[in-house]
Amino acid sequence: MRTSRIRLMAGGIVLVLGAAACGGSSSGGGGGGSSNSGGASAPGVTSTTVTIGSTQPLTGPAAPGYSEIAPAANAYFQYINAAGGINGRKIIYKYVDDAYDPSKTVTQTKKLILQDKVFGIFNALGTPTHEQVIDFLNQSKVPDLFVASGCQCWDDPSGHPYTFGWQTDYVVEGKILGDYIKKHFPGKKIAYFYQDDDFGKDGVKGLDMEIPAGQVVTKQSYQVTNPNIAAQVQKIAASKADVVVSFTIPAFTALLKLNSLKVGFNPQLVVSNVGSDPLTLSGLLETYAKQGGATVKGNELIQGIITDAYLSTPGDPSNSWIQLFKKIHDQYDAKAPFDGNVLYGMAVAYTFAQALQAAGQNPTRDGIVAAVEKGIAQGPGTVPFRFSSSSHAGFEGAQIGTIKGTVIQLSGKPMTTDDGSGAVQEFTGTQPTAPSNGIPTG
Repeated sequence: MRTSRIRLMAGGIVLVLGAAACGGSSSGGGGGGSSNSGGASAPGVTSTTVTIGSTQPLTGPAAPGYSEIAPAANAYFQYINAAGGINGRKIIYKYVDDAYDPSKTVTQTKKLILQDKVFGIFNALGTPTHEQVIDFLNQSKVPDLFVASGCQCWDDPSGHPYTFGWQTDYVVEGKILGDYIKKHFPGKKIAYFYQDDDFGKDGVKGLDMEIPAGQVVTKQSYQVTNPNIAAQVQKIAASKADVVVSFTIPAFTALLKLNSLKVGFNPQLVVSNVGSDPLTLSGLLETYAKQGGATVKGNELIQGIITDAYLSTPGDPSNSWIQLFKKIHDQYDAKAPFDGNVLYGMAVAYTFAQALQAAGQNPTRDGIVAAVEKGIAQGPGTVPFRFSSSSHAGFEGAQIGTIKGTVIQLSGKPMTTDDGSGAVQEFTGTQPTAPSNGIPTG
């Protein structure tokens, strides 16, 4: 493919961003379950059900790829429910669209709590969106479990005792990526491209802890509401960076790649886990290029991108967790691609099932918070969680991988670190095997 064929039109990209919601356009399971009668122990709990809610970008700029997450989580809950649920209660998951728009997140979250009376909020997606409701949820003493974002801000047990992260936080991820870059690209020119909010800024904070400042030639940010990033890419190209490391949602990873090709710039890309799912990127590249009047083979453009993961990947079909989630996908979510987003949704749903089981026969809002603080087993992660009474952070590390074909192939050992000056070091433990029936036990 010749770079001269890439002609991006900002207006066209806006249309694509608004229309690219792929899959999962309605809530799973509906409402209900808010009665406190019949053996109930908390809002959203009945003798036979637990109803949880979530805000998700089913449309809007974060929809490509991310709109697959909640349906995948719901698929896992359907699998559990078919086996009788957790402690005799089936999980009803009501997820609603906020279009990655903070104002809509506020409206939808308040409706879930005040009108639908859900037991808790589960895996609500987005740093700039969820930051707008974290105070409300904690003031209302509503469990805010396993936010779909790696913002360091979720780890605040004293200020926000009901909120917990889940995925590796962006500072830790930045340190692990930065450590890899420092060791494998010594003396090379490094550029940053990041989302201008706590998602991107946390990533940059971690990168700066590991990458020597003298190697960093430029730092460029973007606003998620503005897909025209030509000026930022021109500055990165002018810096003659050998490596561009990005903390970007998938749409902007694709835009970064296409804008770079447009100006004849082809550096090594290192991309946060958030924006590196191969199938999502391939589809976006082809869609955006077509909107601009070009034809590309998206999969060819992403080969060799360096990224990281805290879960096993679909590229390892011998892994017991991949086998489990593929079976559930084929039965309950077969219309979606079996990609990293689907894997994420099922894995975080498994963690919720662990927490609900640990909360006991009569779960309460405070009880499930206490259960998570006592610690949650590693489950499908390649590294353990950090959950305790003094830490509401999720996975403690990640493993470097490279896009090869249509999957991320992991290499080396998982790495762990902290959010401060602690070293990046190999994790010496192992990933547990998935339970034979796919349902967590005590």
